[in-house]
Amino acid sequence: MNIKSILPILDWLPNYNKQHFKGDLNAGITVGIMLIPQGMAYAMLAGLPPIYGLYAAIVPQLIYAIFGTSRQLGVGPVAMDSLLVAVTVSQFAQVESTEYINFAILLALMVGGIQLLMGFLRLGVLVNFLSHPVISGFTSAAAIIISVSQLKYLMGVDSVRGQFLYDILVAAAENIGETNLYTLAIGLSGMLIIILAKKFTPSIPAPLIVVITGILVVWGFGLDQFGVSIVEDIPEGLPIPQIPSMLFDLASIQKLLPSALTIALIAFMEAIAVSKAIQARHNDYKIDPNQELIALGMSNAVGSFFQSFPGTGGFSRSAVNDQAGAKTNLAAIISASFVMLTLLFLTPLFYYLPKAVLASIIMIAVLKLISVQDAIDLWKKEHKRDFFILVLTFLVTLLIGIQKGILAGVLLSIIGTLYDTLYPSIVLNDTLLEVPKNTLIIRFEEQLYFANSNHFKEEMEATLTQIIEQQEEQPINYAILDGSHIHKIDSTGEKALESILELYQQQGIPLVLVRMPSDCPKASFPSINAALKANEKSAT
Repeated sequence: MNIKSILPILDWLPNYNKQHFKGDLNAGITVGIMLIPQGMAYAMLAGLPPIYGLYAAIVPQLIYAIFGTSRQLGVGPVAMDSLLVAVTVSQFAQVESTEYINFAILLALMVGGIQLLMGFLRLGVLVNFLSHPVISGFTSAAAIIISVSQLKYLMGVDSVRGQFLYDILVAAAENIGETNLYTLAIGLSGMLIIILAKKFTPSIPAPLIVVITGILVVWGFGLDQFGVSIVEDIPEGLPIPQIPSMLFDLASIQKLLPSALTIALIAFMEAIAVSKAIQARHNDYKIDPNQELIALGMSNAVGSFFQSFPGTGGFSRSAVNDQAGAKTNLAAIISASFVMLTLLFLTPLFYYLPKAVLASIIMIAVLKLISVQDAIDLWKKEHKRDFFILVLTFLVTLLIGIQKGILAGVLLSIIGTLYDTLYPSIVLNDTLLEVPKNTLIIRFEEQLYFANSNHFKEEMEATLTQIIEQQEEQPINYAILDGSHIHKIDSTGEKALESILELYQQQGIPLVLVRMPSDCPKASFPSINAALKANEKSAT
């Protein structure tokens, strides 16, 4: 095995082009500046103290730079995974408690372990079970849940919380009179500043602008004395390496396992989607899905020993990284280094950072995940089944729960696919070629196997009945079964095909097989020769 396929850093680092350094440096600093407010915001979304968002922005990036095949992917905390962490861990511990933090760190280790196992087993193909309608419906619903979950910070009312959308909205309505108007003004202003900054100063990270503004306003006017919740003390220094305290707690592992599987798949889906989209703009490297699983798995697993919670490749950070000129993973190393410098020297500057500002960053960041256009396009293009899968995934996720939503979407997709194979259609005379007179071409639109063999027999018998009934008006001398779409036939399918051949022969309508799969055991069908002879006689 090529060592470069295991350690992609050995591919780009020895051949590093010094001309790329300027772009990598610019991208690394830009993303590093962007990561600080984003990381803190996503940690808060995950129910963790803000400092853990900075921890999750260091080691996972460094590990991915060694093992990852994408050279622009920005690995770290993201909104979707952070929400899943909150939904999962809040069932077992109080938010921001020591036990809660330990659960989140253990979850990162489990997610990393699952991704590593999938990578070693080359199971990257599993992400194909997440169809586009499922992803679209799920992410749109999750974006709404993420936004609503930030109401407690936007209103300044801690009791506005809950696991489900309905619970949060009811709590918000019941406590609306307790809203801190200063906090609400800061949060709404933060969202407005981000929107305007993206429009008028796109070269400067909008979250950085709103963070600086929020800190200055709270500090300058002493708004923390009026009930505005702030971050307060952030511990200085780098995360100390330590073994996750719940590593050998089998009961906790069992509790987290279903969520760990869900997060592992969704995190991989997010990362592979954005990495492939960006790689399409470059021609100097390729994305290896299975190696990406290993890279993400190593990032989460090793990161857990440095107090990280689950993360993956972020859409916005990766796009900024690419646009800022990143050519290699040195940009990620520079980003992680910038965050380390912040932890060592700059944490006191964030004391007066209002939590409402972090909430505004989250709410604006997830708005782009809501896609009404996907549903409209599916309906207009008459992909009705996909449309209903999208809508049902959206509703289940929104009303019943995140994990149940993604499970429902996957199951609906699988059921739809199974239905297609169980009840494939039979098409008559659908060909660009001129059909000979007194001939019927029959095409079966699926593999012929045990699950659909009875359907095949029923449809072929119905077709034969139709032929016999119309013999006087439109006589058929023989029929052709086009096997171009039958890519495989199992033993049950063979029996069904043999039975149909004999039935057609008995009724005086020879059935000729064409374009059958290469492994089709023709010796099993003694009536084929008779059908071909009948064809020759009719031709003469």
